[in-house]
Order: sequence, then C-alpha cells, then structure tokens
Amino acid sequence: SNLSANCWSHLHPVNMLNNYNVKFHHSKALTSPYPGSRIERGQVPEDKVGWLTEWEDYNPVEYTAKSVLAGPIWADPQINDEGFSPKFNERDGEVERKSLHGLYVVENGRPRNPVGRTGLTGRGLLGRWGPNHAADPVVTRWKRDRIGNKVAHPVSGKNILQFVAIKRRDCGEWAIPGGMVDPGEKITATLKREFEEEALNSLQKSPEEKAKLEKQLQKLFSQEHLVVYRGYVDDPRNTDNAWMETEAVNYHDETGETMDNLPLEAGDDAGVVKWVDISEKLELYASHSYFIKLVTEKRGAHWSEDPGSECHE
Repeated sequence: SNLSANCWSHLHPVNMLNNYNVKFHHSKALTSPYPGSRIERGQVPEDKVGWLTEWEDYNPVEYTAKSVLAGPIWADPQINDEGFSPKFNERDGEVERKSLHGLYVVENGRPRNPVGRTGLTGRGLLGRWGPNHAADPVVTRWKRDRIGNKVAHPVSGKNILQFVAIKRRDCGEWAIPGGMVDPGEKITATLKREFEEEALNSLQKSPEEKAKLEKQLQKLFSQEHLVVYRGYVDDPRNTDNAWMETEAVNYHDETGETMDNLPLEAGDDAGVVKWVDISEKLELYASHSYFIKLVTEKRGAHWSEDPGSECHE
C-alpha cells in the first residue's frame, strides 16, 4: 500500500469530538530536509504559520517528488495539466477531496493547507492535491493468563489491553497497521484491507486461505467499533497544497476467540507483526501512542502506573 501517516505523523493531541474547533499547530510539517530528499523548506516562524497573519515576503520552496510526477495510479496530475480540473471540497468522481477539517481555501487553483504555512508548495511525496486520506485500524483484545482470565496490572489494578502492532520496514518504527484510502473505497473497507495486508499477509495467501481469513475477520470488523480520531495529521510530508488526514478506529475482540484463531503474519509494508501489551511505556510514533491511549481511556484499561496521567490531556 502507498504509505500512510504511520511513520511520519504527529498529531496535536485533541479529542476527536472537538477537533474542528481546536487551534492546531505545525511541528513535523515544518521540518527539513523534506523526507526522502535534500530539499530545505522555507523557514516559517511560529507567529507566521497561520494564513490570517499577513506575510508579503513569504517565499516557499516548490517541490513535488519524481515518484509522484511519474504519474502512478494513486497520484493526481499537475494542476495545470490539460484535462485535469479537480473538484475541491467535494467528492470528485471516485476521489474524496473533502477534508475532515471542514472547508479549505482554494487559491490560484491550488488547495491551501487548513492549518497554515509549511514553507513548501507542490505535493512533495503526497499523491493528491488537498487532503490525502488514510485509515488506521487499532485491533485489541484483553491480555489473559493460561486459564483464560483477564490479567490486571499490579499497580493500577486495571486490565491490560493488547493490540496488533507492526514494525514497519521503511523506518523500523512500531505502528498501527494502516494505509491510504483507495479511490472509491469506503473507510471501513480500507481499515479491513490494510489490516489483512499488513498483519495477516493476505496478499501472499492462496484464494482458499484468503477466503478463510475473510470469513473469520468479518465477525470482528462487522461488530460495533469505536472511532478514536478523525482529522488532520501534522506530518513531515505535508505542504501548503497537500496534507495528511486519518481516521483511527478501534475493533475490539472482547472474548479473544476471533483473533486467537487468526495467524499473525507480517506482510506488505510490515517487517514484524505481534500482539503488544498497552501501556504508556510503549515506544510508538507519537500519533499512534495517542490513538492507543484514547482506546485505553474508552475501554477503561491500564495505561499508566501514575494515576495522575490517566486524565485527558
């Protein structure tokens, strides 16, 4: 799959329910050099990130990676290419150009990053002008002892949750097995497909094996789920004209029976896949740690040995 926010993203910690009203900030989206290149962004002082602040001398660097300009199926053409007239802020054929952040400004034919200046125009490594949508499935179960009882943490007294984590080949970081939403694909389908590809190696399975996996997973992915976060992602690949957004969703196997019968096997972009005990000691990339923390809060599970840190940020 085309890489998602997994390795490079960082989210301003906000509750998904009020993320439309929160003042976001850029951190990762201002870093240089730009990922996979030697391109240095134009420097943007913190007080000049917002578009409402006038800055006549703003002189961002223009950059779109060769891999994007080569015209892969997941990328848009250049804005001025003949026959390309994208419908921004709406569903454009099979491509979703609406932002989870609300309406964004289109200036000189180009969408404008809703959070502010990044020191770079063009698309960088991102395929779409405007929002680039990803999905992150957080699959969880309770940790159990040999006779099947839930295991509580000795200090907090709360039951310990486990989630399926992958170690990505590209950057070696432990992460949620997520990826980009394909054109015309529903988020629910992306979440299931990415989990199958990354954590179950479905792309290498025979049709019979894949059908068996599908049947087992259907139970988990068709049950009630928990949307943990929907919105903008502060990501080093973001530019003034293209940015990452994601939806993180928790699928919980309460009894453990569904996932016990599924053989975890790393595939696609994953190097390793395994069940990981959840706690604040987890060394995940920042945004993923935050998603996981939100899941523990919603499920009443163990997160920290320090009671004070269980509060919402």
